[in-house]
Amino acid sequence: MKQAGNGRKVGVGYRVGRLTVEGATEQRKGGYTVWRCRCDCGGEVLLDTRCLQRGTVTDCGCVSRVKPGQKDITGRRFGMLTALEPTGETRYGTAVWRCACDCGGEISVPLHQLTAGCRKSCGCLSSHRIKDLTGRRFGRLIVLAYAGKRDGMHRWRCLCDCGRETVVGQTPLLSGRTKSCGCLGRPEVKDLTGRRFGRLTVTAYAGKEGGVHRWRCICDCGEETVVSHSMLLSSKTKSCGCLQAEIHRENLKLIGGTSVTILEAGKNRLIASNTSGHTGVYQNKRSGKWAAQITFRGKTYYLGSYTLKEDAVKARQRGEEIHDSFLEWYYANYQKTAAGPGGSG
Repeated sequence: MKQAGNGRKVGVGYRVGRLTVEGATEQRKGGYTVWRCRCDCGGEVLLDTRCLQRGTVTDCGCVSRVKPGQKDITGRRFGMLTALEPTGETRYGTAVWRCACDCGGEISVPLHQLTAGCRKSCGCLSSHRIKDLTGRRFGRLIVLAYAGKRDGMHRWRCLCDCGRETVVGQTPLLSGRTKSCGCLGRPEVKDLTGRRFGRLTVTAYAGKEGGVHRWRCICDCGEETVVSHSMLLSSKTKSCGCLQAEIHRENLKLIGGTSVTILEAGKNRLIASNTSGHTGVYQNKRSGKWAAQITFRGKTYYLGSYTLKEDAVKARQRGEEIHDSFLEWYYANYQKTAAGPGGSG
């Protein structure tokens, strides 16, 4: 067999490690021929002439686990990390390596972060040291055991003088912010059961969530809802939401599915997407003609297509007579005046 490193030209039968060249392919890589190679395990891999001559790849990945073309850093140290093996994943365009940390932890790190010196530990270098608080007392709490790390904070299992167990972060314990399981200094909540707030009648206490007391309420419409203590007392919440819906409908002044408010506003307001300068007039991009349309009682009516924009505007103005007639009818029947749309009714 022709062995690598003996100066022989790469060809059929050339052997590198566990690989034997079987034949050339039509592919080229960097100007070099790509060869089809058979591994002793039966696997197949494609390698270019330069790779074979250098002997950087010696198997199909069955032994080294490093894919052809990948940099092999097995056993190399990067700070406190030792590269063990590639995970088979790719991140940010480079192979991800499983690494062992001197502290005993493991972490998967992209190759470029290791070689650039961006990652030197599993995270223990930047972590605060764990202080052993076992047996220490903080207010009404006695620390029983370490409860692990969560959300970046060391936590401790504690026994409160009231008999309850709780898990508390190390920082709140040491700073004195937490001195009990919650039983100490808990302000008594004012009982609102049976009281009425707008359309809501309080039926029961719903517990505390996020530091806020909450109450279960029944609305006059029959729906049940949970409202915070402060929102009830401040009168910011007066219903399950039905009151706001009614106010919205009243503000729209809906008559037969048509909003008087929108019709009144539409006379002096253009929608943001309007490019013609006239409500209901737009240019057809295919034909280049100007079209006019109008909407009434939930339906859109086509008023024709015109070569001149002025003709389309006139058609729209004629169509608006239906709006004007409707508004006149509304003002007459609901004792409105065109100058008083903000009145009650």
